[in-house]
Amino acid sequence: MPKILYACSELHPLIKTGGLGDVAGYLPVALKGLRQDICVVMPAYREVLARAGELTAVAQLIIPGAQAPVTVLEGRVPGTQIKLYLIDAPEYFDRPGGPYAGPEGYDWPDNAARFCVFARAVVSLALDRAGLNWRPDLVHCNDWQTGLVPALLAQESKRPATLFTIHNLAYQGLFSWAHFQSLGLPPQLWSTEAMEFYGQFSFIKGGLIFADRLNTVSPRYAQEIRTPEFGYGLEGLLNHRAAKLSGILNGVDYSLWDPRHDPYIAQNYNSLTLKLKAHNKADLQRRFALTEVKGLPLIAYVGRLVEQKGMDLLVKILPELMRYPIQIAVVGSGKKALEQTLIQCAAAYPGRMGVYIGYQEELAHCIEAGADMFIMPSRFEPCGLNQIYSLRYGTIPIVRRTGGLADTIVDTTPESMKSGAATGFMFDEPTPHALLAALLRAIGYFSSSHKWRALAKQGMQQDFGWQKSAQQYISLYQQIIKESAV
Repeated sequence: MPKILYACSELHPLIKTGGLGDVAGYLPVALKGLRQDICVVMPAYREVLARAGELTAVAQLIIPGAQAPVTVLEGRVPGTQIKLYLIDAPEYFDRPGGPYAGPEGYDWPDNAARFCVFARAVVSLALDRAGLNWRPDLVHCNDWQTGLVPALLAQESKRPATLFTIHNLAYQGLFSWAHFQSLGLPPQLWSTEAMEFYGQFSFIKGGLIFADRLNTVSPRYAQEIRTPEFGYGLEGLLNHRAAKLSGILNGVDYSLWDPRHDPYIAQNYNSLTLKLKAHNKADLQRRFALTEVKGLPLIAYVGRLVEQKGMDLLVKILPELMRYPIQIAVVGSGKKALEQTLIQCAAAYPGRMGVYIGYQEELAHCIEAGADMFIMPSRFEPCGLNQIYSLRYGTIPIVRRTGGLADTIVDTTPESMKSGAATGFMFDEPTPHALLAALLRAIGYFSSSHKWRALAKQGMQQDFGWQKSAQQYISLYQQIIKESAV
């Protein structure tokens, strides 16, 4: 059985900014459930230290560039028996704010140094230089914050195999030549064949070039990032490494997201008691001050209010959309201009549109359970989780045909309805017109309660649990280790 060191910069429930935190929180648990020998390593942020429970100092590392010895703390991922290593370097990680940005929302100016220290610590663990008497067969790295790990390990004659997972190629960890000079890294890393990228130092390029294998969080996204539209200038490199690139769809945790036992919702239900979903719709209407009527489709959104997610498209079609008998509920935060516009729209349509700026876990669950439709008009979406949650809750997803959205939803047509494959509504172009057409198509189906109920039940029967994805990762690990041994 291979030994796996899983390196990440965030992990639910300790700290999370997006999908990476979800994957890091669930995939290792699923792998452990399949009897894999896996340990997780991440930075010891202030928030993580406060939530991690009992920790023991097990090693001290002398890291180039760090002003003081770096301590390795050992604990357990909360609620599991998975060994957790925290890299405790207070000058870099013991500060307020998030993993990458301060309380005001601006990136930490020393992020290059912070994640260089983290990468060097991970390399020490991977080469058993921390004296822990545990050496992994493979290091699984995630996103730009760990991109230096494969690059540094590649300089070693005897090293574990490496896998680099791209969760979102839009975030690349780009820093200046001056930053590179300050980090004391091997000079050969500054070249176009290594980590130099149009005059900048690219952390993500370290993973893309030096890792033994690359993967993304959905098969479709693995293809999309090889195109100019989604490649962000790295499509040439990714096409060069195409034989080593694949996609494994993210899973979801049905112990947390299932209307049969969800503690956050007003009324539990399943596919056989789908009529009980109406209680959750009434609860959602009350929470958003919407008129409590039964026959109107309630369209909902939970997520970041940014252009990537396509929420500007919704804003542009609202005057036309609100001519139809519908209601809308939105939960999210992001660009201030988009937040203000949505608040103004809600004020313009009292009783028909409600907006909550921010995020509440309970409210997110109530949205999934109470809405009739869930929109995800993303310009790109590496995987996406909410459309999968929506399926389980009998809430019909309306999504753009991109990334993981295209891998998880089957468009509703007369043919796909007849075959029992249909689970949602899709559109192709990221335009207001295309989104409106998809919504009107869904509203048309909603008017037929028989068809709508059949569509909801088909979605509830889908299984995107983590076990299936974890099995694919195990196969990939075994393949990489076998290839590296040759």
